[in-house]
Amino acid sequence: MSSNFTILRVDASARVERSVSRALADHFVGEWQARRPSDLVLHQDVGTVPPPLVSEDWIAAAFTPKAKRTSEQRRMLAPSDELLGELRRADLLLIATPMYNYGMPAALKAWVDQVVRVDETFSFDLSRGDWPLEPILGRKKLVLLTSSGEFGFAPGGPRAHMDHLTPHLQTCAHYFGVAETHRVAIEYQEFGDERHRRSVDQAHAEVVRLVERLVPCPATKAA
Repeated sequence: MSSNFTILRVDASARVERSVSRALADHFVGEWQARRPSDLVLHQDVGTVPPPLVSEDWIAAAFTPKAKRTSEQRRMLAPSDELLGELRRADLLLIATPMYNYGMPAALKAWVDQVVRVDETFSFDLSRGDWPLEPILGRKKLVLLTSSGEFGFAPGGPRAHMDHLTPHLQTCAHYFGVAETHRVAIEYQEFGDERHRRSVDQAHAEVVRLVERLVPCPATKAA
């Protein structure tokens, strides 16, 4: 088995050139590749190419056993299958996303809905009682890079109760197979003042420290 480590990078910002979350992800990947240039980085840009939305027909297809799916159902699930293939390969999931209206961008939610799928990332068994869902994947790390126009969303902050981005992703991460989560945030973007510049600088410095902590030894790979 190859000792190479695989990162799945998911960008969710609708902005490209002016996106601070994308710039922070670039910095993370650059720091990682400087230390481990042979590692694989998969890239899913849902911000510019959103996945399809879940529909009634999609749900019916997902809950139909594989052997009984029609060709149309298989076609409908093909984008999900591709995204799931990337997720399965990943040792580390790098999600770079802005906060839109205090939650995740619709494109990122579409990606989540495509990969959190019965018999693929979770099993469902009513014999488990009130907790019938159980994750199938495991032992992945999640690095969540966020940006927000306002500030104070960290625990204990004045807007902590308004953050519906981080808790939502952390809850869903259970079904991504995530066992360990790290978050780096840029704030004050809409203010554009010295506080924002300081937040950007601090986030980029924190990314360097985080990479140094997470980068595996050359001969190791997540199980």
